[in-house]
Amino acid sequence: MASSTVTSAQPDRPPRPNLAFRRLRGKRSPAEFAAAVRRAAREIGERVSCDARYVGRVEAGEIRCPNYAYERVFLHMFPGRTLTDLGFAPRSSVRGRQARTTGESRGAGEPYETYDTRDTHNTHDLYETHDNNEESDVLRRAFMTSGATVAAASLGPLALALDAAAAGRPTRRAGTGEAGALEEAVRRIRLLDDRHGADGLYRRAAAPLRTAYALLDAGASRQATADRLYTGAGELAISVGWLAHDSGRFDDARSHYAEALATARMNADAGLEAHAFCNMAFLARDAGRPREAVRAAQAAQHAARPLGSARLMSLLALREAGGWAGLADRVGCEQALVRAQTFFERGAAEADPEWMSFYGEAELEGLEAQCWSTLGDWPRAARHARRAADLQDPHFTRNLALYSAELADDLARGGRPDEAAGAGMRCLDLLGEVQSSRVHTMLAGTTRVLLPHRRASGVSAFLDRHGALPRPA
Repeated sequence: MASSTVTSAQPDRPPRPNLAFRRLRGKRSPAEFAAAVRRAAREIGERVSCDARYVGRVEAGEIRCPNYAYERVFLHMFPGRTLTDLGFAPRSSVRGRQARTTGESRGAGEPYETYDTRDTHNTHDLYETHDNNEESDVLRRAFMTSGATVAAASLGPLALALDAAAAGRPTRRAGTGEAGALEEAVRRIRLLDDRHGADGLYRRAAAPLRTAYALLDAGASRQATADRLYTGAGELAISVGWLAHDSGRFDDARSHYAEALATARMNADAGLEAHAFCNMAFLARDAGRPREAVRAAQAAQHAARPLGSARLMSLLALREAGGWAGLADRVGCEQALVRAQTFFERGAAEADPEWMSFYGEAELEGLEAQCWSTLGDWPRAARHARRAADLQDPHFTRNLALYSAELADDLARGGRPDEAAGAGMRCLDLLGEVQSSRVHTMLAGTTRVLLPHRRASGVSAFLDRHGALPRPA
């Protein structure tokens, strides 16, 4: 009888592209389709960290069968179809693939999918993995619903490397499993930050970062794996740096961004270099170093130009605009804003980096609002901030709170205290889910502006409610 389990004696078959799934995506970009998947998940109470890279791997046939959470989402999106109709293999045909006798580790880049990402040159690194996909799905849910938690123990092979480093044992040479676990750690941190903000995440994210650099030091058995490790470690350093940045730890953020930049330079990774400079420009603006912000943004654009992503160039032009606004250079700011809009209108592309999933029209409007606010043009800033809040995907709860706080501050400083109080109330409604020192700092500034207007409609209620908030640690 035909066996449904792939044994170690069977040769690896190259993945077959999932053409059915590609047809269902239609004219949407991978990033746009990933956003639709996340929206569908929310409609049925699921949480999936779908991004453009995941969509690409499904279409390439690397993910032969999705986990149970994704299965429920896909069947909700395409009612009346089965997994087979969507181009996936039956679950029974991929069961047990990870329970091999040759000692290879299951690829942890997607630790909850039933496909194998073996590094055939690294078959001596033995790691325990969960053989039951349902159990893996439960573990994933526990991680994603635990609030602001980044548990190193849930990172599969990455966690075992952390255990080895903590015990003083040599870290084994890394394979695709470790590279994949590192990439997944970055995705989880970004997803939790999008939902909950940085406060409470930062300190917990330091352990996976230490592990990432321990893996780099241990080396990899293949150059392709080494490249993934360098990129993953750099992206993780940027993510941890952003958590420090958003929670007001600017010196820590600067250190992490510099570490990411050094990693990019060592591996000649232009995409990682552009990302590091992008965040360094943002940090410099927030830290009151606008000229540095301009230069960092320009360096990012220089690195990004050959990458072919108009959306990335748009974001980097906005980072430059923020620096010019900090220098009170209205002309320089407006020129950069025009470039940002021009690049943005070229649309999404396959070359858009995975980390840019947050960047859409709402973020474009929000960053432009910050520029006009810095220049003191409060009515114009308020218009853009209002558009940002109206356009924002609810998945990005932290950004929705940020835009609402920006709108409240712009309205307050523009002499519209009653509207400012209303926007401030909407921001307060989100603070049960969001822990961001940036948002708290903005609201504190708004309350100081509104204090003389306590008798205006709604202002007193907003001030009282804000005053009752627990102080951030």
